[in-house]
Amino acid sequence: MKTIKGPAIFLAQFASDAAPFNSFSAICEWATGLGFKGVQLPSWDARLIDLDKAADSRIYCDELRGQAAQHGVEITELSTHLQGQLVAVHPAYDTAFDGFAPAAVHGNPAARTDWARDQVLKAARASANLGLTHHATFSGALAWPYLYPWPQRPAGLVEEAFGELARRWRPILDAFDAAGVDLCYEIHPGEDLHDGATWEMFLEAVGNHPRARILYDPSHFVLQCLDYLDFLDIYADRIGMVHVKDAEFNPTGRQGVYGGYQPWLKRAGRFRSLGDGQVDFRAIFSKLTAMDFAGWAVMEWECCLKHPEDGAREGARFIADHIIRVTETAFDDFAGSGTDRAAIRSMLGVSEGEAR
Repeated sequence: MKTIKGPAIFLAQFASDAAPFNSFSAICEWATGLGFKGVQLPSWDARLIDLDKAADSRIYCDELRGQAAQHGVEITELSTHLQGQLVAVHPAYDTAFDGFAPAAVHGNPAARTDWARDQVLKAARASANLGLTHHATFSGALAWPYLYPWPQRPAGLVEEAFGELARRWRPILDAFDAAGVDLCYEIHPGEDLHDGATWEMFLEAVGNHPRARILYDPSHFVLQCLDYLDFLDIYADRIGMVHVKDAEFNPTGRQGVYGGYQPWLKRAGRFRSLGDGQVDFRAIFSKLTAMDFAGWAVMEWECCLKHPEDGAREGARFIADHIIRVTETAFDDFAGSGTDRAAIRSMLGVSEGEAR
């Protein structure tokens, strides 16, 4: 067994124009001061990383790694959540998602898709230059507006959507394979890959591509009333990354899974800081350890109540307290009898003279 690495922190929700969150070096120093050992970088945030330069320059990537090491942390992975989302966008979301892309491609979905694809491909090269083995992203969504079938979905719509999704992602997966990096899709509402069933549909559509892996975040399963522990048992061989994020689901007579268009504070299902929600992280860390997950436990902060800096400080300790340092001995080794083969055969009632 292997001991999970961590704690680490996803920096997307913390980067800002205010110090110490406005530069890579300063935010690494801040993270180290809280007890984090790794940082996961949002590749779209130029305050933290220049993706173009990282894709083309190993020297630049070595400098980034050096800055992190100087402050006592490692770069765990890069993320293209925003760019990956734009690989596949239903027209209903064109205006909203234009904000994820540069102004030059606003109002031009085809150009935006090309830009997003190029960004993710650059992230594959940047990950390789940084010596990373896993990458985080979203799948995007073409069928999401048709999630609840009213009016009835026409036959073949879902199959066509996943066929097109696979067509867009297969060349990207091949590029990640060439770079030696696993592409980990966060299973997340709003994406076509939002539960186990949709993951299996996508995996089949991309020919069970060996680089297609899962970014596991139990908070999104709590809000779907999905068994997040059973999910680990089912997809253990495809879990490539983990986001440690808490959530709670408190349905009432007025509101359930869909949320009734309420703001996060008033929703039945909402994200919470680590330890404040309902996720059974002791069971999760036990399962991850037993299945030999050797990656990073990365905190993602999204809480409707608590200040992010308090959530980060508490989250570092929370993860550290849940990481299981694996044992190198069995608990009953003290009672071992040190028997040899002859003794074992004797215990079984098999004599040495019996035919073999």
